Amino acid sequence: MKKLSVLSILVAATTLLFSQASLAACGEIVLGSAISLTGKYSTEGLNSQNGYDFAVEKIRQNGGIKIGGKCYNFKIIYYDDESKGDRGATLAERLISQDKVQYMLGPYSSGMTKAIAPVTEKYQIPMVEAEGASRSLFNKGYKYLFAVLSTSEQYLASAITLAAEMAEKKGKQASSVKVAVAVENDPFSLDVRDGVVEDAKRFNMNIVLDEKLPRDLSDMSAILTKVQLLKPDLLIISGHTKGAVTGVRQIGEKNIKVPMIAMTHCESADVTGKFGATANDILCSTQWAETLSYKDPIFGSAANYDQEFKLAYPAYKDKEVPYQTAQASAAVYVFKDAFERAESLDKEKLRDALAATDLMSFYGPIKFSEAGNNIAKPMVLRQIQDGKYNVVAPSAFASHKLNWPRQ
Repeated sequence: MKKLSVLSILVAATTLLFSQASLAACGEIVLGSAISLTGKYSTEGLNSQNGYDFAVEKIRQNGGIKIGGKCYNFKIIYYDDESKGDRGATLAERLISQDKVQYMLGPYSSGMTKAIAPVTEKYQIPMVEAEGASRSLFNKGYKYLFAVLSTSEQYLASAITLAAEMAEKKGKQASSVKVAVAVENDPFSLDVRDGVVEDAKRFNMNIVLDEKLPRDLSDMSAILTKVQLLKPDLLIISGHTKGAVTGVRQIGEKNIKVPMIAMTHCESADVTGKFGATANDILCSTQWAETLSYKDPIFGSAANYDQEFKLAYPAYKDKEVPYQTAQASAAVYVFKDAFERAESLDKEKLRDALAATDLMSFYGPIKFSEAGNNIAKPMVLRQIQDGKYNVVAPSAFASHKLNWPRQ
């Protein structure tokens, strides 16, 4: 028995050594990314970078990328764009011209993606991006831009449908719902607004407030004073992480009583960690949730991704993994899938393979339109309930009942 035990250990050790040697023998595929590690998008930029790096390591652990009988591992060259569009464009040029990068991962935010996309398009560099949701990115005729996320006009439009459903449950007409909208003056948030306004018009709802947030996003008290006077049934706020932090803080400070409040970027803003019960019953749009039933062979289920990511990055252990992180990992997974289907490192063959993507991932289904946006994955709404983010809409994805009206 002892001999068998020793033999088993030797076999296992030999297998591990061969496995490590095999991975060491893999070639390298270099991806480039100008990402916001400082400036106003630094929180989301770091979340995105962590998602990219986690995916690179998971793919390496699962044997890398197989092309023509050879294996490859991803390596990412990062530069800090400082949350500035002009710097992002300059760094994209540097990655392509000096570092000879042939494949790009996107930056954080629609505005930064808008700055970089003309550069990657000029050099015919395939870019898979995870953080630029503005639909205006996909009406330019770009052939080398592919986005794994749902476009931004979908982010909070479902809150309108939810408000209509609640009104009808109370025996009222959906058209009786009064809506207040306050958004940042940037491409992403303006698209969020457009989606909300379009859906509100569909129900003949009255938009009683439609304003832009202050440029620095540090004080929206004047807007919230108007909200108190106008008494809307639904308040919509979109201002990335800083806007979410300011919104929840000042909603608490001013004791704003609105039956339904919906906003973007709750998780990355860590509004539950910062403000506790003040954040309860707020609706948060999300591209992804760990309770959804998506899965793939590399990351496993959405719940498994959540668990393994938190083990790899303990700073997220006691809070929600932001969807920005999950979709960043999904972008790297899309590259792996496309390289293997292309069976080539040629960037034109890769571009064609990306265009033909039809993939199920832990993040959700990914299929690109001719314009490059993902047309397969829906958005969902989570509500903060006793500090937990629970999916409440659409009903097909709901894990919990909606708390309404908000107390």
